[in-house]
Amino acid sequence: MLDDRAKLLLKTLVERYIADGQPVGSRTLSRTPGLELSPATIRNVMSDLEELGLIASPHTSAGRIPTARGYRLFVDTMLTSRREPFTTPPLSPDQPQKVIVNAAQLLSNLSHFVGVVMAPRRASVFRHIEFMRLSDRRLLVIIVSPDGDVQNRVIFPETDYTQSQLVEASNYINANFAGLSIEQVRDRLQSEMEKLRGEIAALMQAAVAVSSEVLTEAQDEVVVSGERNLLSVSDFSSDMGQLRRAFDLFEQKAQLMRLLDVSSKAEGVRIFIGGESQVVPFEELSIVSANYEVDGQVVGTLGVIGPTRLPYERMIQIVDITSRLVSNALSQK
Repeated sequence: MLDDRAKLLLKTLVERYIADGQPVGSRTLSRTPGLELSPATIRNVMSDLEELGLIASPHTSAGRIPTARGYRLFVDTMLTSRREPFTTPPLSPDQPQKVIVNAAQLLSNLSHFVGVVMAPRRASVFRHIEFMRLSDRRLLVIIVSPDGDVQNRVIFPETDYTQSQLVEASNYINANFAGLSIEQVRDRLQSEMEKLRGEIAALMQAAVAVSSEVLTEAQDEVVVSGERNLLSVSDFSSDMGQLRRAFDLFEQKAQLMRLLDVSSKAEGVRIFIGGESQVVPFEELSIVSANYEVDGQVVGTLGVIGPTRLPYERMIQIVDITSRLVSNALSQK
């Protein structure tokens, strides 16, 4: 455990580094109001902090900078609840997609970093399903979502069905299961399996599997705004390799999906610091994220991505307020 002196020194060093972006030396710290320690004492405490892996020296003669572990201790135990006054424009309860795009832009504009929003997870519901025989043991499944989106999938069942059997199965499924979520259909199918004729039961299982896959793919969308803000961040502008890796992350979006999905499993604002786990792809990035809700149900995640040298207190406030704005906008009928 750190004593009060070491905690105060670490807190001061992290705050100074976040503000200036330069390694912090003992002489600089000794001139900080409220930190009434001699440069020699400060050097000794900094040496202890370095041994604990909380700070590091980027160059042999330079000052120290926080490590991921140091940032984590700072974020978890040293942040105050001081809230900065700033105005946020309301998000109009318009089309959900427009709310999501505007929220990503708002996060970027307020933070001056990158705003990301995962589109709402909707219940996997189909309006209409149709089977079409293409050839022996080769069927086309046509799935229509409630908003009219049409998706097609080819499946290869073990049984060769006639077109009349396929029509009968389609009619039965649409009459009894349309409008239910895939989860509800799956539950009912388990309880009713014995009552259904063999071909209908098998096609129902195929329809559930394909519908779940199609409707999930349609929802996997992340809106990203403000990538160019990283060009003005000294941490990236001086290292094109870091900048390129960051832009690769935004373009791929699959990693962002996994990261935001991890964030969605927790309440409140979460902070992921690069280098402390496998969640964030590389050391130079940190992410501050929170869930947003519709009518009290968590449906998505949003956040700010920037360098590990983030002003965390302000980012927490920005992400928290934006998540509330999005929740309110999407919950209004």
